[in-house]
Amino acid sequence: MVNKYLSVVVCSFICLFHVHAKESVPQNVLTYRIVDTGVTDFYDNASVIPKPDKDAPFFGQDAQYKINPPFYTDNGNGTVTDNVTGLMWQKTMGGKMSFADAFRAAEKSNVGGYRDWRVPSIKELYSLILFTGSVQGQRAIQPFIDTKYFDQPLGNSSLGEREIDAQTWSSTEYAGWTMRNDETVFGVNFVDGRIKGYPKYHPRTGQSNKMYFRFVRGNKNYGQNKFVDNHDGTVTDQATGLMWQKMDSGKGMDWKNALKYAENLTLAKYNDWRLPNAKELQSIVDYSRSPATSNSAAIDPVFKTTAIKDPAGNKQYPYFWTGTTHLDGRNPYDSAAYIAFGAAQGKMRDRLMDVHGAGAQRSDPKSGKAGNYPQYFGPQGDLRYVFNYVRCVRSANSQ
Repeated sequence: MVNKYLSVVVCSFICLFHVHAKESVPQNVLTYRIVDTGVTDFYDNASVIPKPDKDAPFFGQDAQYKINPPFYTDNGNGTVTDNVTGLMWQKTMGGKMSFADAFRAAEKSNVGGYRDWRVPSIKELYSLILFTGSVQGQRAIQPFIDTKYFDQPLGNSSLGEREIDAQTWSSTEYAGWTMRNDETVFGVNFVDGRIKGYPKYHPRTGQSNKMYFRFVRGNKNYGQNKFVDNHDGTVTDQATGLMWQKMDSGKGMDWKNALKYAENLTLAKYNDWRLPNAKELQSIVDYSRSPATSNSAAIDPVFKTTAIKDPAGNKQYPYFWTGTTHLDGRNPYDSAAYIAFGAAQGKMRDRLMDVHGAGAQRSDPKSGKAGNYPQYFGPQGDLRYVFNYVRCVRSANSQ
């Protein structure tokens, strides 16, 4: 009888171990730690609000969850270490240069006495963004990067540039094409808080466009996912320690209802799902894919993504909400960030086209009347859906 009892206890322990082993990822093996956005304020559709209570409207947004707060060290030699990611950065970028020239400059750089500098990938570069920044159209207010540690220039008005014309390029070239089949490189605009694809060459002159570059070194595994299909409707990224909903919401919804959907989701017996922040959601973009080149969303095929019809009636893939408010415009509180897993489209000269690239991060109004959308906005006619899709996330280490 004693032996039978011990066998039951041992079996129970082993089963419990296997359940926990399936969902948890040891913190000391994470190679892709996602830095928090820095957001501490809470918002409804149009204003700053007190911290929402559980089950109240707008509960579950970015500021509700604090994960890996930004933590930098200025090394006093022209370099800054990100203590969360393990990456070391140039403090100052210098002048703008072409895409090709940047790789030669990185190879020759000896900033801080180091000789292994490189042009960062879009995921490495985006690790530096903070959504404590704000912008009003073309006018800079507060950069989307920690200016205590990093020098961030504005556009040069004496050259006819706008204040927001201070984009930083990455090494990540778009798998597709933007505008009228332009070769495109992804960059982060730390002045207006967005990811966008920028043409490598000027479309009229054919000359190389020039952007800022901030070189990086260290942690060469940063930005590389390690997805595991748990075969229960969830996918774990062992690089970040995040567990994801394998299938998306299957329908679009406004921001308020996206938060509610995520907070109310029960999947694979877990009920602590939430809407990802902008940096978390961007971490699962697969920049080697695009609708034009792989006939798929820009995400690993371990995930399932609903296909939609764009306003021209062509097959496309949705924009996905994040829990992050993006401070821009006359009312800086009425828009939230999304990630485009399909083409980030706009209408220019009455032609619908991919203007920013699949994998871009933009923002949409949080609410609107269903019959009024989609609409087009801004100089590149950005396509606004407002009723965007959702893919929920949770910590794989939560019990």
